Amino acid sequence: MNLANCCRCCLLGLFLLTQIAVAQTHITVAADGTGSFKTVQEAIMSVPSGTAGNPVIIHLKPGTYRELIYVQREKRFFHLVGENATNTVVVFGLYASMTNLDGKPIGTFHTPTATIDADDFTAEHLTFENSAGPVGQALAIRVDGDRAIFSDCRFIGWQDTILVNRGRQYFDHCYICGHVDFIFGAATSWFEKCLICSRGAGGYLTAASTPNDVPYGYVFSHCQIIGETPATRTYLGRPWRIYAGTIFLNSEMSEVVRPEGWNDWKKPETHQTARYAEYNSTGPGASPANRVAWAKQLTPQQASAITLNRVLGGADDWRPQTSAH
Repeated sequence: MNLANCCRCCLLGLFLLTQIAVAQTHITVAADGTGSFKTVQEAIMSVPSGTAGNPVIIHLKPGTYRELIYVQREKRFFHLVGENATNTVVVFGLYASMTNLDGKPIGTFHTPTATIDADDFTAEHLTFENSAGPVGQALAIRVDGDRAIFSDCRFIGWQDTILVNRGRQYFDHCYICGHVDFIFGAATSWFEKCLICSRGAGGYLTAASTPNDVPYGYVFSHCQIIGETPATRTYLGRPWRIYAGTIFLNSEMSEVVRPEGWNDWKKPETHQTARYAEYNSTGPGASPANRVAWAKQLTPQQASAITLNRVLGGADDWRPQTSAH
């Protein structure tokens, strides 16, 4: 190749990189009116959809956004990006026993502060909160989309904080707080270096409903489990459905974790069907000798086979660590 052709190739490469950089839809939301929109939902509704090459990036300025947000099925490749998770908060306070216009309870699945129906959703540096408190089921977020990424986000609630209902999700360096079943649903989800905070006594971190034909439910890798108060006590999980799958790998567990670890929710058949396991748990709450007999302690060989790509890769070889912006 001669020098002229090399120069043309370099210029073409620079042009393509410039086009890729330009091909992103950027929107700013600010509660004080200094952005394009004052509410997150207005910004979401302003663009029909994104693409892999032209994602919709919605920047949230610091503030408290007291609203319900809904990312509908058609709105793929939407990114919600805050500046700091501690001061950029999306919050509402619906709970299951609230009544609708017909005087009937709205139910658990109508309570999420944020509902994500679309595939290829990303959130960074944000808090999703349900502020209802200890009044029953009250979701901070519900995720039905596939290939969702949450990086440096906080999820705060009491009962049923996070519903990962279907699809695959990747939670990276997130803070998750709740009391009862506060991570639940049928999805396959990987939690990497997350801080999980249990509130109050008599709690359960997880309530998976993994289908029988799905190999993995939740995997917690290098996570830390703490309690909000010294009186906090929690189980690692109980089975919402009998094939519940939950694994803790190389995770640090404080004294809030009960020695027996797991609860069968008065479903003795789950002793044969639930897929509960740990590997190399550390800390006062790591008590392998006292765990229930029907949960597994994995060998190093078994644990090494549980990789991010094997759990989340799927038929499309999804690699979430390279997908986040």
